[in-house]
Amino acid sequence: MRIPHPIPYQGSKRGIAEAILAYFPQHVTRLVEPFAGSAAVTLATAAHYRADRFWLNDLNEPLMRLWDAIIYHPEQIADAYEHLWKEQQGRERQYYDLIRDEFNRTHRPEYLLYLLARCVKASVRYNANGEFNQSPDNRRRGMHPITMRRQIMEASRLLRDKTLITALGYQSVLSDVSSNDLVYMDPPYQGVCAGRDPRYYTNINHDDLYQWLRQLNARGVPYLLSYDGRNDLRTYGRPLPADINLVRVEIYAGRSSQATLLGIKAYTVESLYLSPSLIERIGAGRIENVGNQHNQYALFELK
Repeated sequence: MRIPHPIPYQGSKRGIAEAILAYFPQHVTRLVEPFAGSAAVTLATAAHYRADRFWLNDLNEPLMRLWDAIIYHPEQIADAYEHLWKEQQGRERQYYDLIRDEFNRTHRPEYLLYLLARCVKASVRYNANGEFNQSPDNRRRGMHPITMRRQIMEASRLLRDKTLITALGYQSVLSDVSSNDLVYMDPPYQGVCAGRDPRYYTNINHDDLYQWLRQLNARGVPYLLSYDGRNDLRTYGRPLPADINLVRVEIYAGRSSQATLLGIKAYTVESLYLSPSLIERIGAGRIENVGNQHNQYALFELK
């Protein structure tokens, strides 16, 4: 099944979204993503008709304005992107710098879409003032407008009139979910938020996140958490506290792009954590069956 992907984003779960869906309940009333990013899991869920409604949230307000344009004003954002893409011809580098400055001044969604399509490795970077400061990939001009329009229109078809879009702190979202929802969380990995050019719009306090996970457990809210990972070169993130009582599943995510740039063949494995109420809903046997069916990329740890 071809799933639309209008927003290119480094760290997107596009490549493993269907593996994540293997741990979903059979029916989901509402899927909630507090750290939406490129919304890869939501798009995959909608394409497979696995949820009735969706809540996309991210603290990055310009990104959520872009999602609102894609879902509810697809023709307008596709037209605006096409205009920018054509205007750059013959002066790609200078035009990128111009649009980057204009985006940092206005936060217009079409400018962000153009920057994401053209920036190096689709990797967002922000400076200390919260301004987009990633450089362009001078080898390419970005997704062709015809392809982009198709991606936008298909994403709109899947999510229109069934998706709530907000730009709140994740805490506000988690305080408003219930046991009838399914929450998928892909927060910033530890170690990639700080520094001179952080990858994410803002940092999070991981100890606070742990407290929210405990609260979700106490309220019986089912959730999945993509939290850390590893490859042959390094491990990302410290382990979650054992008292949160989650089941960890490892999903093979392919070759590490960073290692490939260094001329090294290394493979990435991402951790997916399943909450107690989710395990209760889908059953421990379901996890074992998924692991056995896909043992080339998954292992599970039952506590």
